[in-house]
Amino acid sequence: MQLRKTLLVGWVSVALLSGCSWFNGEEDVVKMSPLPKVENQFTPTKVWSTSVGDGVGDIYSHLHPAWLDNTIYAADRFGVVKALDADSGKEKWKVNLSESQGFFSGNLSAQLSGGIGVSGAHLYIGSEKAMVYSLNTADGKVFWQTKVAGEAISRPVVSDGLVLVHTSNGLLQALSEIDGTIQWSANLDMPTLSLRGESAPAVAFGAAIVGGDNGRVSAVMLKEGQMIWQQRISQTTGATEIDRLNDVDTTPVVVNGVIYSVAYNGSLVAMDLRSGQVMWKRDVGSVNNIIVEGDRIYMVDQDDRVMALNTQGGVSIWRQSELLHRNLTAPVLYNGYIVVGDSEGYLHWLNTDDGRFVAQQKVDSSGLLSAPIVASDKLVVQAKGGEVYSFTR
Repeated sequence: MQLRKTLLVGWVSVALLSGCSWFNGEEDVVKMSPLPKVENQFTPTKVWSTSVGDGVGDIYSHLHPAWLDNTIYAADRFGVVKALDADSGKEKWKVNLSESQGFFSGNLSAQLSGGIGVSGAHLYIGSEKAMVYSLNTADGKVFWQTKVAGEAISRPVVSDGLVLVHTSNGLLQALSEIDGTIQWSANLDMPTLSLRGESAPAVAFGAAIVGGDNGRVSAVMLKEGQMIWQQRISQTTGATEIDRLNDVDTTPVVVNGVIYSVAYNGSLVAMDLRSGQVMWKRDVGSVNNIIVEGDRIYMVDQDDRVMALNTQGGVSIWRQSELLHRNLTAPVLYNGYIVVGDSEGYLHWLNTDDGRFVAQQKVDSSGLLSAPIVASDKLVVQAKGGEVYSFTR
């Protein structure tokens, strides 16, 4: 029942955020803002593009690439994983993690999900089938694979010899980086109804900091998996179950002993790392990861406003509201600009000083769902259809 409800809410959330019609012939529940007219101050240069399988299709998934040592690692939901040269986009190796059914039948999808984590000589990726894979970065061969407690739909995070995986049923599990054996599990609790997504943990000072579907942020000791503290940053309010959703699906950001986190239908908060005590709170919710740079926080709220706020109290610096309900990706900071993608396949470049548009480009008609990544001097983005693009400015 939990899985069915989670899937339902994920679908409903996408419909609400993207402005899709619920029924044929009915007026849209939430209307997507028209594409803003932008006079480009520059034209980003496409360096290369290449296909990595069939992407994620119509599935709500934040499967996204990773970058390390001049190599881009990318995957599709079916099971294709590729290593690409970051300068040229040329394929270094390719593996397929889909399951063989025999000579006369097609393979079963591996249902890869979340994002790719890469550390040292291995990359890590999870699946909706509750499997976590470790692959050699040199040739893509499977180093180990482990069955975890639930769907692995967040990005695996590596620290202190452990691979941390936040599963869809509310467990944070630590796997051995050497052989994939489960070292410990921490229960983060689960509400009856939740969004389709889980927070990848942040790691600081021997602790994993992770958001949960219960509106809390938790600190867990890396060595033993013991809970250090939990802090609620969002209260359940509203008349309907959808209104009462308060998941913390974003990865917390830790800077100088302060944790910044945000919840859906909730608050943006700054907390003390040691105690979890809330230092300040701002009423703004999101399902997208935030950026903390210098004395500013950059974020996309749950209505797709792009915002800049001050780290000292969450005071608003600027707000860009011309992209409402375009189902934006999380923002990325690249070459002094804030860049976000949308569900129609556009990249929008904003001035960090005032939030004004400085450039806009159509990338891919299948749409953009996962956030772009910065790979050295390049901006890399994967479209829903599986095409990976590299740009420079």
